[in-house]
Amino acid sequence: MTVPHHGRYPYSALPDRPVYDWPGGRRLAVYIALNLETFEFGSGLGAELAPGGPQPDVLNYAWRDWGNRVGAWRLRDLLETLALPASVLANSRLYEDCPGLIEAFRARGDEIVGHGRTNAERQGDLDEAAERVLIAEATQALTRGEGRAPGGWLGPWISQSRVTPDLLAEAGYRYLLDWCHDDQPIWFRTRTRPILAVPYPQELNDIPAIVARKETGRAFAQAIRDGFDEMLAQSAKAPLVMGIALHPYIVGQPHRLRPLREVLAYIAGHRDRIWLTTAGEIATHIEGQGIPKG
Repeated sequence: MTVPHHGRYPYSALPDRPVYDWPGGRRLAVYIALNLETFEFGSGLGAELAPGGPQPDVLNYAWRDWGNRVGAWRLRDLLETLALPASVLANSRLYEDCPGLIEAFRARGDEIVGHGRTNAERQGDLDEAAERVLIAEATQALTRGEGRAPGGWLGPWISQSRVTPDLLAEAGYRYLLDWCHDDQPIWFRTRTRPILAVPYPQELNDIPAIVARKETGRAFAQAIRDGFDEMLAQSAKAPLVMGIALHPYIVGQPHRLRPLREVLAYIAGHRDRIWLTTAGEIATHIEGQGIPKG
């Protein structure tokens, strides 16, 4: 019997892989993925604080919009206070919808990562031609806004079609974040050239944790701390990547921001033992390691 397979990478057990170091001889790379997203009013997709009514769903739209107007700026202050870098996963339409928002994180020196046009749509729902247009339009807007093309991509809603890695490689992307299948970066095959999959968290991600599983902000912060402590211990045996995925309309809320601040300060207090970095810097380091590309 033939079983369908993605064909992107072979099976590889973590204990069997070569051991290497991150810069400075560190073994645990930690990065913060800050999702800056925009949504349609009266239509399209969007996370829900509570079950929405008929469109226009003002309750949930306004909750998400609060994240760009208030929550993102509080998170920026928090990152500044703790001297933490971030990978900012940005919808390209934010330049129009929230002028000055992406620019404020660019001014910090944060990495700007492609995250589609808007989170009111999923690219995996599109045919290949339409998906190619989505990637091109988002890439062009981000390149125009930042003065250089983004190196990485996370699809809106972590959505991919069967050809997404191929399209991203053809559009010039070096790495993608959608696949959450490993604790190390893994090379993917595409129809033109390899592209790197950098680990992105599904568990330490405030949407699955808080919106889906209904965890409190303090429980989410405790999960981050537990995950960090365990991965730091595990990294004695192998280099690992720990990502933390945040959305301003969720963890920017004051009652969630306070425990988040505490746990990020705890992690920052270990900066002499870990590599506090960005997803793009992780990809760059792997590119220079000469690790086989599957």
